[in-house]
Amino acid sequence: MKTSFFTKILSLLCAAFILTSCLISCSEPPKEPVSNSYKKKLISYREGRVLFDEYTRTNHEILMKYRNGEPDSRWYWFSLEDMEGYIKYVKENARKQKLKNPGIRIYMGKYPMNHPKNRMAKPEYAGYQTIFLVPTAQKRERDKAMARSATTEENTDVPSIESMNMTNLAPPPKTLSGTMP
Repeated sequence: MKTSFFTKILSLLCAAFILTSCLISCSEPPKEPVSNSYKKKLISYREGRVLFDEYTRTNHEILMKYRNGEPDSRWYWFSLEDMEGYIKYVKENARKQKLKNPGIRIYMGKYPMNHPKNRMAKPEYAGYQTIFLVPTAQKRERDKAMARSATTEENTDVPSIESMNMTNLAPPPKTLSGTMP
């Protein structure tokens, strides 16, 4: 049985279309849906200002007294690229370790005066406070049962996934003006 020239061309075009479709769909990984849950947690700049001013009036004033009138860092900055990369890193490692409900906890810290210079974004700020990000995940049932202290925290730190630091911190202001940048 002979096939017509038209049928051969049509078969080749269909095969090319299917192959092209597969290549296009396989070249881009599927994107994970992004939750809108963050929207309930947004605050206005003005509300942020209230928090900043309260910190200035209370905690920062105490720190300055302890530091003989020298101010400490007041804000910290990570690029969106660094944050997105770190979130992806935490998600991938949590998935590999089959951890549930991964998250990130923000800890306060302080660079020791002798902290290695290559482990700070700005070595001239040795002795200043910083923040660092620590991955968390939902406690496993056996971990909950073994916990000795009563805690209401749902998630716990995950030491097997590295933390992130090296944020750029603010040059400390010399006055307690209470102004946000």
